Amino acid sequence: MSERTAAPAGQADGRTDDQADRRADRRAERRAERQAEEGERRADPRRRNNRAWLLVLPVVVSVAFTAVIPLMTVVNFSVQDIFSPGDRLFVGLEWFRSVSRDPEVRAAFVRTLLFSAQVLLLEIPLGVLLAVSMPRRGVWVSVTLVLVALPLLIPWNVVGTIWQIFARPDIGLGGWAVNNVLGLEFNYTLDATDAWITVLAMDVWHWTPLVALLAYAGLRSIPDPYFQAAQIDGASAWATFRHIQLPRLRGVLTIAILLRFMDSFMIYTEPFVVTGGGPGNATSFLSILLSKIAVGQFDLGPAGAFSLLYFLAVQIVCYVFFTVLTRTGR
Repeated sequence: MSERTAAPAGQADGRTDDQADRRADRRAERRAERQAEEGERRADPRRRNNRAWLLVLPVVVSVAFTAVIPLMTVVNFSVQDIFSPGDRLFVGLEWFRSVSRDPEVRAAFVRTLLFSAQVLLLEIPLGVLLAVSMPRRGVWVSVTLVLVALPLLIPWNVVGTIWQIFARPDIGLGGWAVNNVLGLEFNYTLDATDAWITVLAMDVWHWTPLVALLAYAGLRSIPDPYFQAAQIDGASAWATFRHIQLPRLRGVLTIAILLRFMDSFMIYTEPFVVTGGGPGNATSFLSILLSKIAVGQFDLGPAGAFSLLYFLAVQIVCYVFFTVLTRTGR
């Protein structure tokens, strides 16, 4: 009888020992996993510094209040017919269809696209030519950079006021010179072509220095041995520009083209100050027409749909520009 009772007791002790061993193995595995995770945290600074994301929280909140919430408000307006703050009617995509079929909006889109194309055709070559002509060494480098950058320091509304007075045919120096020295009839307040030329010349004067500074930075990044080799080979100035400087400017010019297109396609302040969109609708670009609908007529529904379509058009054209330029660069 004592042998029978002794055998199960030994088996129970063996099972207890096995369970204790398994528990000890599990604890050892967990300890090894924790040590491995701590080692990964120490080896990867990104995981160790995850708390630093809390420093970005104010920026996220600021962007939410200044960009995301206003955008959602515009989306809300674009699908409603608002009669008063407490009286509104859901209309779905009606305003989008109305705006896309509006002949005045289509005409403003064509004018804006044409203006942006002319800006790029003028400012990019002029900016590159100015950058190539600027000195690379000596005391005149700083002087030239300051003089070139001066138009960029002037606010947009001040630029519009300057050109509004400068191009006046009666009191403006530029308008007086065109009429009396060149013998041409120039009056941007009455002639649509003169108004267009005035706005275009104003934008070229204001923003060509930006292209020049970007191109100049790209030229300064080219190592001197390239130019020394071209000089030894007897390459002309045009050959040096075509085979050395221009290929190195491809990335910088891509940025310049995108920046100038976006800014010229959304231009508002300068033509509004100079011509107010006139005479007639000659310089009424998309931004000016949008402000008339939203502020002048206070049609928040069509204005919301208009602004979203405007935003989408800018994104699509910029994407096409970027894709074409980068693939051409490859």
